[in-house]
Amino acid sequence: MSDKPEKGLSRRRNAAPQTSTDLTEVILDAGTVDLSPTTSSIKIVTEATSIVASGGASETNVLANAAAGYSRRDSLRGDAFEQPEPAAMLTADRLIDVSPRNRPAPETGFRRFIYFLSFKTINLGDNLKIRERKAIDARIGQALDGGAKFVPVLTRKGGVGKTTVSTLLGMAMALVREDRVIAIDANPDRGTLAERVSKSTRFTVRDVVNRAAAIDGFTDFATMVSRDVTRLHVLASDSDPMLSEAFDEGDYNVVADMAARYYSVILTDCGTGIVHSVMRPTLQRATGLVIVSGGSVDEARLASETLTWLEANGYGDLVRKSVVALNTATQGTNLVKLDEIEAHFKSRVRAVVKIPYDPALAAGSVIKFDQLHKNTRAAARELAALVVEGLVSSK
Repeated sequence: MSDKPEKGLSRRRNAAPQTSTDLTEVILDAGTVDLSPTTSSIKIVTEATSIVASGGASETNVLANAAAGYSRRDSLRGDAFEQPEPAAMLTADRLIDVSPRNRPAPETGFRRFIYFLSFKTINLGDNLKIRERKAIDARIGQALDGGAKFVPVLTRKGGVGKTTVSTLLGMAMALVREDRVIAIDANPDRGTLAERVSKSTRFTVRDVVNRAAAIDGFTDFATMVSRDVTRLHVLASDSDPMLSEAFDEGDYNVVADMAARYYSVILTDCGTGIVHSVMRPTLQRATGLVIVSGGSVDEARLASETLTWLEANGYGDLVRKSVVALNTATQGTNLVKLDEIEAHFKSRVRAVVKIPYDPALAAGSVIKFDQLHKNTRAAARELAALVVEGLVSSK
């Protein structure tokens, strides 16, 4: 027998296996093939998805990191990105031109002259005094969220300048802020707050209580307040002490609710009676607090005892973020170590502001803010800035 067929068979056995298969030789089982139409799409696996599948960071974090990968420097180099820039790339730092030509012009003096003489190409900026003023304005003018803010101004000692401090604080805030500021006289012993501004109405807190149902808007309410040139609004107390005593907790709540509709900051000039019925709703609504102290020994002690009473009655948090206005114009101030008084209060409250003596304030008449001594205005503005900062932090 010839061995040729065996050699051919051997060659077929040693040859590599065939990788292709004739479809006609495949037997299909109709029960295992789904012939129904489908609308499912093919999922494209991206690098971010593969990272998530392998147990890495979440898809949201990966995409956020990818967006964060864009930079202004890359754009300037002309680098091309696989995806369009995200909206987060449109930042103020990137888009706003802060070159000297486009910065605000200096307000006064030689710097302003140079700015315009150079056709706005040389901008030396404002001097230190103006920059400090603008910095205080920015602190006072901070936006407040969360509804009206109530700030009582109180003390247990009469004659220390509580009404004066209330007026200065209100004027300093109203002069800078874009929203409305009102000072309410809640003194049960005939307060004099309305006498510190040019009085333009005879209405009082009693009229607001009696006409609350008929007040339909800010225009109606504004007819019952006096308005200063600084834009401070003042609501007077009753001139008759007997009627003032009738102004109780419920009446204050009516006035406070009405004022909260139209004003962002509500200052309350409180009386010396810390246990008076009006004091409870005043403190319950308070988001800030100003304690007024004189420069004598007994005035400072009574102011400190006021803080102690507040802490003992559940207002410890309010005390810690309060501000003490130290009026150095009271009698005996020149015989007392004011630094020691200031150090004492700084250990108990957030800040202390000294109010200097000013003849315009000592007269006890209408206060014209622009005619006060510059140190007095500076102290009032610093007090206003501290109060607003406390209101912002309490959000």
